[in-house]
Amino acid sequence: MENNDDTTNYDKRELKRGWTTGACATAAARAAYLGLLSGKIPVEIEITLPGGQTPVFQVIDSKLTEDSAMAAIEKDAGDDPDITHGAIIRATLRKAEGVSFKAGPGVGMVTKPGLPLEVGEPAINPAPRQMMIDNLQSIDADFGVEIEISVDNGEALAANTWNPRLGILGGLSILGTTGVVIPYSCSAWIASIHQGIDVARATNIDHVAACTGKTSEGAVSELYGFEPTAILDMGDFAGGTLKYLRTHPIAKVTIAGGFGKLSKLAAGHMDLHSKRSQVDPVFLAKLAVEGGVAPEICDEIAEANSAGAIMEIIARDNLTLGDHVAQTAQTIALKEAHHNVDIEVLAYDRSGKLIGRAPFSGDSS
Repeated sequence: MENNDDTTNYDKRELKRGWTTGACATAAARAAYLGLLSGKIPVEIEITLPGGQTPVFQVIDSKLTEDSAMAAIEKDAGDDPDITHGAIIRATLRKAEGVSFKAGPGVGMVTKPGLPLEVGEPAINPAPRQMMIDNLQSIDADFGVEIEISVDNGEALAANTWNPRLGILGGLSILGTTGVVIPYSCSAWIASIHQGIDVARATNIDHVAACTGKTSEGAVSELYGFEPTAILDMGDFAGGTLKYLRTHPIAKVTIAGGFGKLSKLAAGHMDLHSKRSQVDPVFLAKLAVEGGVAPEICDEIAEANSAGAIMEIIARDNLTLGDHVAQTAQTIALKEAHHNVDIEVLAYDRSGKLIGRAPFSGDSS
C-alpha cells in the first residue's frame, strides 16, 4: 500500500511559498494600527508569524480619517494554485474598548454550527485573530480596537470555495494557522473536508456523500436529493476523509466517484491523484477472475491501457466488474475508517451512469 501522507507535494522541485489570508490580514492590521498611533501608515510592514518567521509586506493602499485607519495587502500565494492569490485584503481599524472583529465587504459570516466560530461571527478563524492580536500587542500591550477585515471581490471568489455549503455566507474566510502557504500541500482542501464533516455533524445530518468530482456529485445529489451541505468534495483525498471519519463519525457515508478513481481505492490507494496512484489493469483483471469472467476477457482487461478502455469492455460484455470494484473499495474504506461509519460505494462512468454499487450494510438495493 502506498504512503498515505495526504499532503504529499505534486511536484518535488523547489516551489515558492506564499502567505495565508490570515497573515495578509495581520500585516494590514498592524500597518493600520501604526497609522492610528502615528498619523502615518507605513509603505511596508513586518509581522511575526506563529513559527517565528518575520516576513515583510508591501502596503498597496491606505487611508486615514479622524477615527480610523485602513491598510491593504495583496496576497501572494507563491506557487500554490490558490483562488485567493492576488486578492486585496484590507484592514480598517477604529479605536475602541477591548478588541473586536468585524466582517467587512467580501468576508463571510458564519450561519451554521460546527465551525470553530460561533454562529453570527465573522469568518475570521481563531488562529488569524490571535495572530493579529499578538502583532498589535507587540506595539501596545493595552491596545483597544475594532478590526474590520474585508476582501476586494471576496463574495465572488467565495462562490468557488466550500464556504456556501459550510454556511459561510457573503464572502471568504480568513484562514491559516501558520501564516505560510506551502505549495501543493493540499492542506486547505483537507481542512475544508474536515469542516464539511464538522458542519454535517453539528446540523444533525446523518448521511453524506464524499465525491471524487462533479460528475459523481451531480449523480449522487440527484439519487438522494441531497442539499449541498450533505456533499463532501473529497476529490483525491480518500485517506484524509476516511481518517477524519474515524474520530468524527457520521452514520452513513456514500463514497461516490468515477470507476477509475474507485479502482485505485479498491487497490488500497488513499491518494487518488494520477501523479501518486494509477489504475492497475492487472489488479482489475484479478477481480474479474474472482467474479467468474471468462479468461479471454480477463486477459483483455489485463492488457487494457486505461480505465476508459476497461469500462468499454464492461459495457460490451455486460460485466458486473463495477460492482466488484465498488465492493472491494468498500472493504478498504471501512477498514480505513475503523468501521466507525456505515459506507456505501457508488461507481459511475464518465456520463454519470451508475456502473457499480456496494450498498450499506442491511441494504439489499
